[in-house]
Amino acid sequence: MGFMLRVLFVGISLATAVVFKQYRNLTAPMPVPDLNMKQYWGPGDVKQYREDTSIKPFKVSYDAAVIEKLRGKLTDVPKLTPPLDGVAFEYGFNTNRLQDILKYWRTTYLDKWSEREKFLNKFPHFQTQIQGLNIHYIHVKPKVPAGTKVLPLLLLHGWPGSVREFYDIIPLLTTSSKDKDFVFEVIVPSLPGYGWSQGSAKKGLSPSEVAIVMKNLMSRVGFEQFYIQGGDWGSLIGNYIATYFQSNVLGVHLNMCSIMTPLSYPKMFLAALKPSLFIDEQYTDFYFPLSAKFANIIEETGYMHIQSTKPDTIGTVLQGNPVGLAAYILEKFSTWTNPAYRNLPDGGLEKYFSLDALLDNVMIYYLTDSITTSQRIYAEAFASDELKKEIDRIPTAVPAACAKFRHELFQQIDWVLKDHFTNLVQSNHFEDGGHFAAMQLPEVLYKDFVAFIASIQK
Repeated sequence: MGFMLRVLFVGISLATAVVFKQYRNLTAPMPVPDLNMKQYWGPGDVKQYREDTSIKPFKVSYDAAVIEKLRGKLTDVPKLTPPLDGVAFEYGFNTNRLQDILKYWRTTYLDKWSEREKFLNKFPHFQTQIQGLNIHYIHVKPKVPAGTKVLPLLLLHGWPGSVREFYDIIPLLTTSSKDKDFVFEVIVPSLPGYGWSQGSAKKGLSPSEVAIVMKNLMSRVGFEQFYIQGGDWGSLIGNYIATYFQSNVLGVHLNMCSIMTPLSYPKMFLAALKPSLFIDEQYTDFYFPLSAKFANIIEETGYMHIQSTKPDTIGTVLQGNPVGLAAYILEKFSTWTNPAYRNLPDGGLEKYFSLDALLDNVMIYYLTDSITTSQRIYAEAFASDELKKEIDRIPTAVPAACAKFRHELFQQIDWVLKDHFTNLVQSNHFEDGGHFAAMQLPEVLYKDFVAFIASIQK
């Protein structure tokens, strides 16, 4: 019996050692890997590529024939299936509401397209070539008295958004005001494959590779050190820039903060047992119960499964199809702003957004034929090569802030986030707001961002 106990003890000890070693291997911090800063994403052979480092002014401009062709498509709309009795947006975009929007788009909006085009051009636009791709960006330099502290800022959008999301917050950031003793010089790129930025011709342009493109863009425009603000893909890409280039990023502020490590989900499940041990009780329902949160994620991420597996199929369905494009994109601006808007016949779209603003964003996708290339980032993000990088296991000491809006699609508690963001200096909850914070609540996001910058400036 003693011998058997000894064998059992040794066996348990060995098994524990193996498990602990595996656990330690899975959770140990990882170093920043060697990066290929010149990976070529353009068409053809890289051997024939000579990068044009010049920066060229860009203007949003389309011939009248393009607009009239769109008007024709919006006039010759197929018969839309009416919604079920008593159904609002629960089955997707309500076609009665869609008919109203299409009419407004075809008449009022397109009748004043010259005004909308002028509005889109209100900030200076540019293009430059980075790693084989023509990258579009807005660059706004503040007009302030000499001696004013000017801080460089990279603003990053996501899907199905665009640079249009930032049009209301840019003036706040670039104008002197009593609430700050600094202003920002703002660079707002269209992500590769979005809007007027060229899409990759090669497989593999994942969020971590886009981070390298964005870092190279900031170097191109003259900034080796800068701040970052981003949401959606902009949040993930901003995180990766702050992870890969820690000496270059002065601070990173994100809405939709999340990480993926071997401990992130176990920690969330553990915190769910007794949330008050980990967060202020008044914010419990931002994260829990997990069952309700996961149910909402499942309901709202059908698009993601399609785009991460068959982006070109759904892209082909939507490209050149303004009716389908509007329904597909605007549905997200409804339910991702507040899931309760599923129960409203109008989708709550105009509670925070004007139809002009929403259609500006749709027009960017339509006019640039970028819906397919914008969706490919999902396939690249979930590719095995990208997931194997486990970037969130690389700690970043860059000062970080998370703005948590009540109706954001996904939230993680700070106890989880601090495994990666080791210098999380600000984490604020907001009782209103959803996924498109910069466009929905620009002043709220602005104030939170300025408070973060002011704290680390000190």
